[in-house]
Amino acid sequence: MKRMMMAILIVVAMPLVGTACGFGEQTPDGYENASVAHAHEHWQQGKSAKIPFMLLDVRTLEEYAAGHVAGAKLIPVQVLAEHLNEVPKDKQVYVYCHSGTRSARAAKLLAAHGFKNIENIEGGIVAWKEAGYPVEK
Repeated sequence: MKRMMMAILIVVAMPLVGTACGFGEQTPDGYENASVAHAHEHWQQGKSAKIPFMLLDVRTLEEYAAGHVAGAKLIPVQVLAEHLNEVPKDKQVYVYCHSGTRSARAAKLLAAHGFKNIENIEGGIVAWKEAGYPVEK
């Protein structure tokens, strides 16, 4: 009985450990889901060490103007297919929206067009703000 309970705990705990540490969860659509903490850590490192990455905001212009992550590029999900050439294929791309739904759709689109290093920020700008991370207007 003890052995079976331990096995069950390991199976249940493993995905939680990966997520808590910030490792992305691979989706069947070819992109990863990243915790807001993982994205923030990479954002912080990128500001100081020039790590090649891009923050892609796929919300509307009005939402972007109301507050966005510093350095994020705005390409609304509605027009992303026409602006794929503005997204680098040689960098890690973190995609976010308000809560994660549109960014998941955008990440799926990017993956379908051959982009390999795509991460959808789970919870979007809402989770970013709730974590106390900065936004600019």
